[in-house]
Amino acid sequence: MARKVFFSFHYERDVRRIVQVRNSWVVRPEGEAQPFYDKAEFEEAKRRAGGIEEWIEQQLKGTSVTVILFGAETYDRKWVRHEIERSYKLKKGMLAIDIHRIKDPQKGSDVQGKNPLDYWSIEKNGRKVYFSEMYETYDWVNDDGYKNLSSWIEKAAKAAGR
Repeated sequence: MARKVFFSFHYERDVRRIVQVRNSWVVRPEGEAQPFYDKAEFEEAKRRAGGIEEWIEQQLKGTSVTVILFGAETYDRKWVRHEIERSYKLKKGMLAIDIHRIKDPQKGSDVQGKNPLDYWSIEKNGRKVYFSEMYETYDWVNDDGYKNLSSWIEKAAKAAGR
C-alpha cells in the first residue's frame, strides 16, 4: 500500500545524509514521500503569516507516518520536537531512524546523537513512558534501511491504525 510519509530532520547538519534516505524511498513504487524541501523554502515559511507552524501543518496533511531521521544534533531542534508533538496529537504512525553512520559525501559518518523520541513522554498507569518506548527506532546502516524502510513504515502505520 502506498503511504504518504513526512520526514522530520535537522536540515543544516544532516541534509546530505537525508537525501540518501529519501532518494532510496522516493524511487520505489510503494512509497510516496512529501516533496523534499530546501533551506530557502524553510526560510520563506518563517517570513509568511502563520510561519513555520502553518507550513508544518500543510506538510503533515494527508500523511500516515512521520519518520524522524536523527543525527548528532537533531534532539535539540525546536521544529523537530514540534513535528513529533504534532504527529503524536494527530495520531500518525511514527518511527525514528539513526542516520549517524550514513556517510556524508563530504564529511563521512558522524557522532551518534540522542533519539528525539526520548524528549517526549506520557503518563501511563502511573509511569512515565517515553515515546522511544512507544515507537520503533532503527539504525539506517546496521538495520539495512535501504532494504527495510518500506516495511518499517508499514509497521508504524498499522500500529497507529492507519
